Amino acid sequence: MLGAQLMVILDATVVNIALPGIASGLHFSPASLSWVLNAYSLTFGGLLLLGGRAGDILGRRRTFLAGIALFTIASLAGGLAATPGWLIAARAAQGIGAAIASPAALSLVVSAFPEGRGRTRALALYAAVAMGGASLGLVLGGLITAWASWRWVLFINLPVGVIVGLLTPVFVAETPRQPGRFDLAGALTSVAGMAALVYAFIRASEAGWSDRLTLASLAVAAAGLASFAVIERRARQPVTPLRLFADVQRSASYVARLLLVAGMFGMFFFLSQFLQEVLGFGPIRAGVAFLPMTVGVFAVSRAASRLLTRFPPVPLMVAGTLPVIAGMAWLSRLTAATGYLPGLLGPMLLFGAGLGLAFVPLTTVSLTGVRPEDAGAAASMVNVTQQVGGALGLAVLVTVFTTASRGAAGAHAAMAHGIASAFSVATGFDGCALAAMLVAGAAAWRSARRAAAAEPVPQDEMVTATDSV
Repeated sequence: MLGAQLMVILDATVVNIALPGIASGLHFSPASLSWVLNAYSLTFGGLLLLGGRAGDILGRRRTFLAGIALFTIASLAGGLAATPGWLIAARAAQGIGAAIASPAALSLVVSAFPEGRGRTRALALYAAVAMGGASLGLVLGGLITAWASWRWVLFINLPVGVIVGLLTPVFVAETPRQPGRFDLAGALTSVAGMAALVYAFIRASEAGWSDRLTLASLAVAAAGLASFAVIERRARQPVTPLRLFADVQRSASYVARLLLVAGMFGMFFFLSQFLQEVLGFGPIRAGVAFLPMTVGVFAVSRAASRLLTRFPPVPLMVAGTLPVIAGMAWLSRLTAATGYLPGLLGPMLLFGAGLGLAFVPLTTVSLTGVRPEDAGAAASMVNVTQQVGGALGLAVLVTVFTTASRGAAGAHAAMAHGIASAFSVATGFDGCALAAMLVAGAAAWRSARRAAAAEPVPQDEMVTATDSV
C-alpha cells in the first residue's frame, strides 16, 4: 500500500524539474507545457469520489489492482510518448488510475488495522509517504533528469507497479463487497463538479480570475457540487454519505488539510523555480536541496505515531502547524540576495518537522469512527482535500506572484518579490488551517464533556456518597 501511494504522490511533483527537458524533447509550446501537470491533477481530483465508492461496492483489493494496472500501463505509454498530445493523454490516464487506486489503498490500510496503536502506526507511515513523497518527487526528478532522461521519470513507475501488482494478492486480503449499486447521478455530478473546480483553479493560474473560461468553470463547479449535495441527501446509497461531515472534528480536519496542502504545493512550485532561476542550481542540486525537508517529514512522522498514544490528536496538530506558519513567514522575507543556507534551509527544516507532526493526527481524525461501509468514501475525501488544496493553492499563489512581480526592476528581483508575496498569502492559508484545528479541538472538548455528563455513576461511588451524607 505504501509503495503504491508513494508512486501516486511522486507523480504529482516528480515531473516538475523534468519540464524543461520535456518541452525541448517533444516541442511543447509554453502555454501547453503546464498541461503535463494539469492533466494528471484534473483527472485525479475529479474522479476520486467515484474511485472510493467503486472500492466499497466492487471490493477494495480488486479496485486497487485495477487502478495500479491502469497507472502502470499509462506510465509506460507516457514514457514512450512521441507527441505532446500523446503525453498529455497518458498523464490523464495516470490520473484516472491514481483516482481508482489511492482511496482503495487508504481504506485497505484502515480495514486491515482496528482502531488503536496498530492503526495509528500504519497511518503515520501512510501520512509520511503522502507528505514526504511530494518533496521526494522533486529530489528524484532532478536526479533522473540529470542522469538519464525525462522519460525515466515515467518509466520508473513500471517496476514499482509490477511488484505491487504481484505482491498485493499474496499479502492483502480482499474486503467484503458492500451490497448496492452505483449512485450514477451522484457520481456524474461529483465528477463534473470536482473536475470543473480543479480546472477553474488551473485556468485561473494561467489566465486570471476574471477570465471568462475561469468564471464559467466556477459556475459549472458550483452548479455541479450543489446538485451533488442535493442528490446525496436523497440517495439511498450515496457515492459520498453526507453523514461523514456531521462530525465537526472530521469536517474541520478536512478543511485544515486542504489549507495546509494549498500552502505546501505552492512552496514546492516556487522554491524549485527560485533555486534554479535565481540561485542557479542545476536539476540535481535543486532536487537535493529539498532533501532535509523530506528526511524531516519521514523522521517526525514516526515519532508522531508514538506521541498519539499519549496525547490527543488536536494538540499535536496545532503543535505541528506552528512551525509550518513560522517557516512560511520566514520565506515571506525572501529577496534576490537570499542564499540557501541562511534563508532556505531553516524554513525547510521547520516544514519537515511541522508537516510530519501535523499530518499524522490529521489523517487519524479524518478516519476515526467511520463506519466500515463508508471507509472508501472517507479515504476519498482525504485525497480530495489534498488534490483540491494543491490546485487551489497553486492558482491563488501564482496569481499573487504574477501581480506582485510586475512592479519590481530586474528579472531576479521581480521573481523574488513575487515569490515573497505569494508566501505571505500562504502564511494566511496556514493560519486559517490552525483556526480549523482549534475548532476541531473545541468540538472534541464539548463531546468529551457531554460523554462525561451522560456516564452513569458507579454503584460503589453512590454508596460512598450516601454514607458521607
